[in-house]
Amino acid sequence: MASLLAYQLRAASRKPFNYGALALRARQLSTDITNKATEDDEPKFLRAVEMFFDRAAKHSNASEETLKHIKSTDSVLSVTFPVEKDGKTVMIRGYRSQHSRHRLPCKGGIRFSSAVDLQEVEALSALMTYKCAVVDVPFGGGKGGIMIDPKEWTEAELERITRRFTLELCQKNFIGPGVDVPAPDVGTGPREMGWIADTYRNFNPQDVNGAACVTGKALSLGGVRGRTEATGLGVYYGVREFLAFPEVQARMKHSGKIDGTSVVIQGFGNVGYWAAKFFEANGAKITGIIEHDVAAYNKDGINVEQLALWRKENGGSFRGFPDAQIIENPMSVLEAECDVLIPAALERQIGMRNAHKIRAKLIGEAANGPVTPAADEVLRKNGAVIIPDLLLNAGGVCVSYFEWAKNLSHLRFGRMNKRWDERSKEQLLSLVEGNAGHPLTEVERRQLIHGAEEHELVYSGLEDTMIVACNETRQTANAKNIDYRTAALANSINKIAASLAGSGSIFTHA
Repeated sequence: MASLLAYQLRAASRKPFNYGALALRARQLSTDITNKATEDDEPKFLRAVEMFFDRAAKHSNASEETLKHIKSTDSVLSVTFPVEKDGKTVMIRGYRSQHSRHRLPCKGGIRFSSAVDLQEVEALSALMTYKCAVVDVPFGGGKGGIMIDPKEWTEAELERITRRFTLELCQKNFIGPGVDVPAPDVGTGPREMGWIADTYRNFNPQDVNGAACVTGKALSLGGVRGRTEATGLGVYYGVREFLAFPEVQARMKHSGKIDGTSVVIQGFGNVGYWAAKFFEANGAKITGIIEHDVAAYNKDGINVEQLALWRKENGGSFRGFPDAQIIENPMSVLEAECDVLIPAALERQIGMRNAHKIRAKLIGEAANGPVTPAADEVLRKNGAVIIPDLLLNAGGVCVSYFEWAKNLSHLRFGRMNKRWDERSKEQLLSLVEGNAGHPLTEVERRQLIHGAEEHELVYSGLEDTMIVACNETRQTANAKNIDYRTAALANSINKIAASLAGSGSIFTHA
C-alpha cells in the first residue's frame, strides 16, 4: 500500500495536488484489507456491534427503554482543521465519540489511520462501554480518531495535528480527567499522549489533576509501569483462564496447560508482540505470526524476540527470516491448524469467506471486532471456543484505569508501603529461621522479603481483574447455556443498567 501511495504522490505532482482525494483513496485501500475475509452483504463494523448487542440483550435483565438508552451513542464530535504540508493547506478530519456517560470519565483510545470514519469511531466507543463494564472499570466508553496515515507525515507535522486536535477537544469539553480521557490506539503511542497532556496542561494550568487527562503516557510524564504490555498480558491471562475450564478442555480436547499449546498470532504490533512474548515465556509454541505483507510459520515454534529483531533490522518485514517459512499470502496462515488463534490486528478478519476454513480450536479476540456475526456462528457450530474482544483485550483499559488513579493520587504505586512490607517479612522470616534452626542464604532472603514494585502491583491487579471477569462470563454462559460473547455482553448490559437505575434517569419521566 505504501508503494502505491508513493506512486500516487508522484503522479499528483504533475497536476494540482488534492490531499483529500489521496486520503480517501488510502482509506479505501485500508478498508480493502479489512474486507478480504467478508462477503459484500455482511454488516459493517458498527452494525456488527449492534447485532451482537441485540443478541445479548435478550439474555439481560434490562427493560426495553434501558436497552435503547444503553445502545445509543450519547455524543459525537466531528471537527476539521487546516494543517500546512509542503506549502499546501490540508484539511484534517477528526472524531471523538462518547458512547456512554453512565460513569465518568469516558475512556478510549485515539487512532491515527486513513481508515478512520464516524461509524468506526462509534462502534469502537460502544465496545469500550461494554468492555469497561465487563471488567468493572468505572468508566464510560469513548473513542477518537484522526483520518491520516501517520507514515505520510513528519514528526513535526504529527505534533501540530495532535496538538490542534487536542485544542478542539478542549474547546468542546471533550477532554479532561473527569470528562473524557483518551489513550493510545492504532498509529499512536506515548509520544502522542505526551503532546495531548502538554496541550491540555497549557489550556488548563490550574488543573492539579491535569496529568490524568490522558493515559498511556511515558513514565516521565506520569505513566504507569506495565502499561505498554498490558493488553498483550491481558490476552495471555484470559486465554490461560479459559483453558483451565473443564468444559473448554473437553470441547477443545486439550490438556488445559499453556505449556506445549500451539498459538498463531495475527498482527505483530504492540498487542500481538507482547501476547506472543507472554505465551512463549510460559511454554507455548508460537507456530505462526501474521503481518499485513507476509507471515512467518514454523510448526516447531518461532523465537519471538529473534523475529522482532529481524524485522527491525530489515525494513520492517519478516522476509528473509531464516528460522521460519515465509508465507506470501499471510491470510492463509489464519487457517493453519493450531490450538489457539489470536487475531490481534484489524476488525473483520474472519468472515464468511474464510470462517469455514479456520481450524483453530480457540479464537481469542485480541483485536476489536475481528470476527463478523455470521462468521461467529459458523465458528461456534464447527466447535471453536471464542473469547470475545470486549473481555479478552480489556487489559489496556484496566491498566489505563490504574494510571488514571495514580495520576489523581499523585503517588507512585508501592511508594508508601514497599519498605514496610519488606521489614515485616524480614521480621517474620527471622522468627521462622530461629525456630527452624536453618538460616537462609542472602539470595534466598532477598527473594522472600522483596516488596512489590509498581509493575508487579499492576500485573497483580490486571491478573485479578481478568480472573474475575473470565469467571463471571463463564458462570453466565453455563447458567444460561449461551456462548461466551453473549454472556460477557449480557453481564455488561446488566451492570450498566444497574448503574443507570441507581443514579436515576433525569428528565426522562413526567
